Amino acid sequence: MPHCSRCGAVVADVAAFCSSCGSAQQAPTVAPAGGPQGAAMPVASSGLAENVAGLLCYVLGWITGLIFLLIDKRPFVRFHAAQSLVTFGILNILSTAVGIFFGSRFLWGPPFRWGDFGAWGTVHSLIDLVTFVLWIVSMIKAYQHELFRIPIAADIVDEFIGK
Repeated sequence: MPHCSRCGAVVADVAAFCSSCGSAQQAPTVAPAGGPQGAAMPVASSGLAENVAGLLCYVLGWITGLIFLLIDKRPFVRFHAAQSLVTFGILNILSTAVGIFFGSRFLWGPPFRWGDFGAWGTVHSLIDLVTFVLWIVSMIKAYQHELFRIPIAADIVDEFIGK
């Protein structure tokens, strides 16, 4: 089902113009080599298939999520872009906060204790491990053209993009 490259509204397969915003439509499709069941993937005016654009939403974490949220209007890509922005933005903030707190304990806190190093170092490492695993899984699922929903982030995304 093709979508308008400008506003994201659903358009007919052979429509020359979007019925919602009136912009001219070019509705090419490409059949990816290893796509799901050999189905044709919609292509944006930039030439990227939806699954490739979805994968690219995660490549640099929240940064590419923000870029694709601003430039791509297709619902599948917008969902993955917003999910990347929310998920990796929150995990980046958490990792930075734990790192700052952990580092400041040595500068301004009580004298150094090995227990502090182990506890905060473990929390920081767990956040980084979760980030890495979600990053890999999200890219794979987006490339397979699956709407993979990260539990907490997907609910925030639904409210954010208005589903």
